[in-house]
Amino acid sequence: MPLPKLTPSLISDFLYAVPVDVAAYAAAHEAEWQRLDALVKRRRRLSGEEIDELVSLYQQTTTHLSAVQSAGTDPILVAALSSRVARARAAVTGATTPGWSVISRFALVSFPAMAYRARWWWLGTAAGSLGLAVIIGWWVSRSTTVQAAILPPAQVANLVNHQFRGYYSQYAASSFAAEVWTHNVWIAAESLIFGILLGLPTLWVLFSNAANVGASAGLLIAHGRGVEFFALILPHGMLELSAVFLAAATGLRLGWTVIDPGPRPRGRALAEEGRASITIALGLIVVLLLSGLIEAFVTPSPLPTWARILIGVVAEAAFLSYVIVFGRRAAAAGLTPDMGQAPDVVPVAG
Repeated sequence: MPLPKLTPSLISDFLYAVPVDVAAYAAAHEAEWQRLDALVKRRRRLSGEEIDELVSLYQQTTTHLSAVQSAGTDPILVAALSSRVARARAAVTGATTPGWSVISRFALVSFPAMAYRARWWWLGTAAGSLGLAVIIGWWVSRSTTVQAAILPPAQVANLVNHQFRGYYSQYAASSFAAEVWTHNVWIAAESLIFGILLGLPTLWVLFSNAANVGASAGLLIAHGRGVEFFALILPHGMLELSAVFLAAATGLRLGWTVIDPGPRPRGRALAEEGRASITIALGLIVVLLLSGLIEAFVTPSPLPTWARILIGVVAEAAFLSYVIVFGRRAAAAGLTPDMGQAPDVVPVAG
């Protein structure tokens, strides 16, 4: 008759049935427990053999804990072993990966890699939107008929003389920053999410944004307030519009994936691009927070116009440099913005 294979559960069952001398038991296994502690402390620098040893010692110590618990005579030892097993379990399963390493990878790899990957879509979206805004602004500034169709003359006068400038200082700066941030994040989210609908709603969001900017610029320019318009728009607008254009570009790219998934099956292509696009949505929350702070605290400030615009230029240059440097580095290293080991990645034929 073949002997049963010894497993931790069988050993545990045997130990439950046999009285345990806890002191002798602890003395007999103390060296194993100390070795386990040493491996846990060095968990990020272990060789393959040491990793196998770590797993084996973790399983053995779990059995030891069961045996000591069954004896029920030394709660201090039970607590110490429980803590030791918990640390070992975290080391074996990888649960102790620090949150900062995840944030670091997101900031230095995932977000800039995805933004860099979408750079041509981003550039095209920005050029098209700004070009449309310029055309609309020129049209409005040169036609009193168009101006009258947009707003009655009294409202136009109020807009160009009071409302446009007053908008940036009508609320407390902190409250205004929060409102602007929320509004811009929502616009960016719409631009990105609507990409799944072939990007058509994203195009409408871009058109509406360009039309609003162009019409406002045209009205102020027509009434001799063009310098004031750019002095109030540029400090925060460069970074804010760059973020919105990036969100829209990512959405349009996602929409194009529906049309042309390339060599990948459409479902897999959408899953991969969708996961990668999430990095843009998350990263732009931070970018738009910064632009909102500039809009609330810098744009309406008494600083000279050149100083306020310079702050906007520095913020924009820093953002673009960050994307180009870290995005290009990630691309050169073959790193991907897609989330590793995503649960919806499945083997496909072909």
